[in-house]
Amino acid sequence: MKEIEKTEAEPKLKVTVGEETPQQEQETVVEKPASETPSLQQLIRETVAEEDVPQIKNGITLRKVVFGDILTAEIVRRQIWLFLLITFFLIVYIAQRYKYQQDIVEIDKKTKVLKDAKFKALSSKSELTERTRQSKILDMLKLNNDSLLKISDRPPYYIKVPE
Repeated sequence: MKEIEKTEAEPKLKVTVGEETPQQEQETVVEKPASETPSLQQLIRETVAEEDVPQIKNGITLRKVVFGDILTAEIVRRQIWLFLLITFFLIVYIAQRYKYQQDIVEIDKKTKVLKDAKFKALSSKSELTERTRQSKILDMLKLNNDSLLKISDRPPYYIKVPE
C-alpha cells in the first residue's frame, strides 16, 4: 500500500490504493535529535501501517483445514511436539495391533493342528484297545491254529514270597 503525505505542519492526508474515499489522520510529529540514529526495529515500526499487518482470524474454516493454513497457526506451532507424540503413539498402536492379529492367526493354525493330532491319537488309541481285547486275541488264535493258549478254567492265585 502506498501512502502520500503532505508537509509535517498540516494534518496528513492518507490515500490508500484500492479505496475511493481518502481518509484523514491526525498524527503528531516527534522531532528526534540528530545525534540519535533510529534502530532497525524503530524504522520498521514507523514504516509499517496498520493495514499492512495481517489480521489473524480465530475461526477455523474448512478452507484452512483443506489447504493446510491451519498448520501455520500459532496454536499448532506451539503444540507441534504434542502432535508428534500423538503420531508416534498412533504408529506404535497400529504396529502392536498388526502384531496381535498375526499372533491370533498363528494361534488359530496351531490350535487346528493340535486338534487334528488329538483326534488322530484318540482314534489310534481306540483302535489299539479294540485289537488287544481278550475276545479279539482269542479269535485271532483260533483262526491261526498256531497256539496252544486257552482261557484258564481256574481263577488266578497269588504266590506270596517272604521278604
